[in-house]
Amino acid sequence: MTKALAFAPLIFLLSACATVSGGTTPPQRRHQDFTVLDTHIDTPVHFARPGWHFGDRHDLATDLDQIDLPRMHEGGLDGGFFAIFTPQGPLDPAGYATALASARKRSDEIDSMLTQYTDQIGQALTPADAFRLDGNGRFFAFRSIENSYPLGTDLSLLREFFDKGVRLAGPVHSQNNQFADSSTDTPRWNGLSPLGRQWVKEMNRLGIVIDASHASNAALDQMLELSNAPILLSHSTARAAFDHPRNLDDAHIRKVAAKGGAICVSTIYLSAINLADDRARLWDESERLAEMTPEQQADVARKWRKLDKTQPLWQADFDDFMQMMLHVIKVAGVEHVCVGADWDGGGGLPGLEDATSLPKITQGLRDAGYSDKDIEKIWSGNVLRVLKAAQDTAVR
Repeated sequence: MTKALAFAPLIFLLSACATVSGGTTPPQRRHQDFTVLDTHIDTPVHFARPGWHFGDRHDLATDLDQIDLPRMHEGGLDGGFFAIFTPQGPLDPAGYATALASARKRSDEIDSMLTQYTDQIGQALTPADAFRLDGNGRFFAFRSIENSYPLGTDLSLLREFFDKGVRLAGPVHSQNNQFADSSTDTPRWNGLSPLGRQWVKEMNRLGIVIDASHASNAALDQMLELSNAPILLSHSTARAAFDHPRNLDDAHIRKVAAKGGAICVSTIYLSAINLADDRARLWDESERLAEMTPEQQADVARKWRKLDKTQPLWQADFDDFMQMMLHVIKVAGVEHVCVGADWDGGGGLPGLEDATSLPKITQGLRDAGYSDKDIEKIWSGNVLRVLKAAQDTAVR
């Protein structure tokens, strides 16, 4: 990795400078010179796959994953939030116990990856950690929870995951749970449950950033009202691009920005998702890659790529993504936008297929007239500001 600077104050000082000696305009920074952060990386779903290694470069033609260490280097992706994702299950003690075991296992798999590649990537707990690792030529890995369902009704478990390194967490996924209503389910709580309100307080107390992606609008409104710290949406799309309940309307984009938070734009739900017939069956197979031999995994990938030519998952491309991103910037302001593509969680589009495509976003922002200072904010500055605010709130 080629880095311009190691510490945030120096980055912002440099980007604020308009001229250099002699009155000439400084050259535009390369994509690789920005600190590039993605807020929602689902790649840990691959860490337990037989024969699969995060340190190897994988080919999209024969493998479904979109991020590995070589491609992070190629795409100038310096780090991000690696997700501990748990699918929704029954809201009972047995369901909670199974989910907790799964979440602990996924966290352990992230630990194993960090141990195996400690010379290339390190765990980050604070913004200073991210800049230190980046300045030393290493990638940085924050940790997040997608779906707090594994906590059951025991909020003390948040402390356990905080101690494991979690610094971002969302209450809910695609179905309602014990904490909140999902944007894609029939309302049960009309927002947050009583336990969900306590969850917000505990998140603030620990200094974990609240992630409102997947939450219903009512739950988002209540989190904004109750939280003493700004919140993120780690992987969300503007409803202006596609009218879907998972997406955020302009009024809520403004609400998040008004409270100091940020919307990390995603590549998902820029159109309807195509899960019909063969695609649905193949999606189910792709969820079981960790149970397959390397040869079986490659066969699923080949079928997936073949189907992409006739039944693509999304009817959208890079240009649609950039148009949506520029809309969010216009509505929220450049200080309240970030990127969470949802790599390895359903994200990726033609022209933005994997992490190596990220320089195209920088160029798209530059073509739209945004400065290096603006681009630095979008790639990492806004997220790290929100994280610092959450940690400062916890200290107070």
